[in-house]
Amino acid sequence: MALSITTWNINSVRLRLPIVVQFLEQFTPDILCLQEIKCQNEEFPADALRELGYGNIILHGQKGYHGVAIVSKLPLSEDHRQDYCGMGDARHISAIFEWAGRRIRLHNFYVPAGGDEPDPTANPKFAHKLSFVDEMKALRANAEPGVSSILVGDLNIAPFENDVWSHRQMLKIVSHTPVETEGLLEVIGRGGWLDLMRQAIDPSQKLYTWWSYRAKDWAAADRGRRLDHIWSSPDLGEYLDRIEVLKEARGWERPSDHVPVTAHFSA
Repeated sequence: MALSITTWNINSVRLRLPIVVQFLEQFTPDILCLQEIKCQNEEFPADALRELGYGNIILHGQKGYHGVAIVSKLPLSEDHRQDYCGMGDARHISAIFEWAGRRIRLHNFYVPAGGDEPDPTANPKFAHKLSFVDEMKALRANAEPGVSSILVGDLNIAPFENDVWSHRQMLKIVSHTPVETEGLLEVIGRGGWLDLMRQAIDPSQKLYTWWSYRAKDWAAADRGRRLDHIWSSPDLGEYLDRIEVLKEARGWERPSDHVPVTAHFSA
């Protein structure tokens, strides 16, 4: 029995609905997790996705900013929204689905980007990001008895040397500073999570999911970062077949600066 789950920071789902439809028609994942949908729940283009067979949709939207959604062919239940840092931002949603006789809690996160200055005293956005990551350290992969876990999303941190185009040049750049990378690795360690992307793709290999809009020729420069993640509880690791990073989507018409990342499982 196969299962596929995609995570994608879409950077406005209404603006980029054509490429969402293109992706779903071409690749047909069982579940699509979107971040930065940038709309309120009632504005989400649910009908267009239901027409493609994604009849189970849960939303945590916000006017003009942030927002996360889970769009699924599989039934979803027990949905939950966590208000990290008490900011009232729509940055997390989770739900339970069933696969191969298992109940699985799927978390979808959009971690704050953190601005440009990696100084929490001078930059409130960076302070917010660090506080958000600190609160994530309490999230356990085995939090619910009898329930496995998968965590996906735009976590806005590239934790390993080969998750960025130049480790040395990125050490003082927000998303790869030591305080961020160490914090995210502590989230993984304390929570008992598996980094499925690095289970499937050796840490010695470069791995990117984001390429800046600022680059004149993003493909030629290839100065990417792995900001998007897929983790799981340890019991699901043996069922992972492969990870697919759809780099070509960065070159689609009116693209997001992130590309879809899909985990394929089989039981």
